[in-house]
Amino acid sequence: MPYPKKLLNDHEEVAVDLHPHWWYYAQPVAAVVGSIILGIVTLVFTDGGSNGRKVLGWISVILLIASIVWLVVRYMKWATTNFVITSDRLIFRSGVLAKAGIEIPLERVNTVHFNQSIFERMIGAGDLLIESGGEDGQQRFTDIRQPDRVQNQIHKQMEANEQRRFTVNTTGSGSDVATQLEKLEGMLERGTLSQEEFEAQKARLLGG
Repeated sequence: MPYPKKLLNDHEEVAVDLHPHWWYYAQPVAAVVGSIILGIVTLVFTDGGSNGRKVLGWISVILLIASIVWLVVRYMKWATTNFVITSDRLIFRSGVLAKAGIEIPLERVNTVHFNQSIFERMIGAGDLLIESGGEDGQQRFTDIRQPDRVQNQIHKQMEANEQRRFTVNTTGSGSDVATQLEKLEGMLERGTLSQEEFEAQKARLLGG
């Protein structure tokens, strides 16, 4: 299910709303397949009516039921886990009955790293490591789909958010021109603004 719109702030827009990668299902699916294979092997390679066949048959049935329950529970967790990028913040939310989550304002995000093994690159999955100025410092998010694209989207929203905040500050009454110029220079150094955009913003600021 998508992230509830009622939990968004005024004028906040969702840029990315992701559930975990399908690899999240790998373990319970493997358990289901394994229990089915065990049942087939039991039927084919054991004598009918033998104690060994009965024991293996019951084991395979129990394993199949348990693995199906595991798969259903995993699906419920998948459906209620969201990694969301909005115009204001990063949100991770999970839980079927009891909810847990974390929110990181975009202006507090320092760096975003992604990590993929060779296999994860083949299936389009990976992890994100986000370093922020909050109390936790680092947050790792696993089973992210296309983490390199998600990383780019985070940077894109960070730049847009910073430019919006800068515009509000420069149009506000009594704004400190020197402070705003320092912010402009910082944005230029980080690559948030191009040289042309920097000059245009600087001219607008000084002209105001």
